Amino acid sequence: MTDPGFERIYARAPFTVDLLDGGGDDLVISFASIGHDPSRPPAPEFVATATGRGTPGFPRRALFISDDSRSWTNDPGFAPALRAALTEVRRRRPVTRIAAIGLSMGAVSALVAAEVIPVDVVLALSPQFSVKPGVVPGEARWSEWTRQIATFARETTPLPPATCWAILCHGAQDDLAQAMPFPHPSNVDHLIFPDLGHSDLAPHLKARGGLSGLMESALAGDRRRLLRIASAAGAVRREKFSP
Repeated sequence: MTDPGFERIYARAPFTVDLLDGGGDDLVISFASIGHDPSRPPAPEFVATATGRGTPGFPRRALFISDDSRSWTNDPGFAPALRAALTEVRRRRPVTRIAAIGLSMGAVSALVAAEVIPVDVVLALSPQFSVKPGVVPGEARWSEWTRQIATFARETTPLPPATCWAILCHGAQDDLAQAMPFPHPSNVDHLIFPDLGHSDLAPHLKARGGLSGLMESALAGDRRRLLRIASAAGAVRREKFSP
């Protein structure tokens, strides 16, 4: 851990939860992807976006959740870790709004989190519809991890309840097989980026400065601004997308 501001508030294998404290009543929960080094637990991701760096909300409280087993929330410790961490944050100071963010496995975790705690908005970048073998035909990109999952708690990734706004983002270059099976209820905005792939999406949004704008709009409940920022970054709303 390189940032001295991180405080570990939960550690029960395979999950760890770190807190960056801040002001305000909002809380952003960032769920890690599988990371780049399989020999180490996934490092905290979206630190600047979660804490609101460069915005009036900085420094905002943020939690960073890492799953050393890369279980896509199938490890039974996921819900207890999440509930325990939120309880500790609320013990210190009330929380009014909760946003969840993640990339790939982290995006799946952010969506599942809305089943466990009262999440208000989810920003899910490149979530898998399913990593259970055989559900998405031909999908084997994460098989080195998914084949280690002994029991799948759910066959497909759930979408949040109607009380939670979800923004799903997918790159069309290699992720349509995962993107298109997702249902499209009224509380979900599904954005497709025609020129991007699974691994390109987050770097693209960060480079353009759009990721911060998406998070601030999401927390503010400003759908019009969020869609405008996404469109400027190359997104097409799913209902208008033609492969």
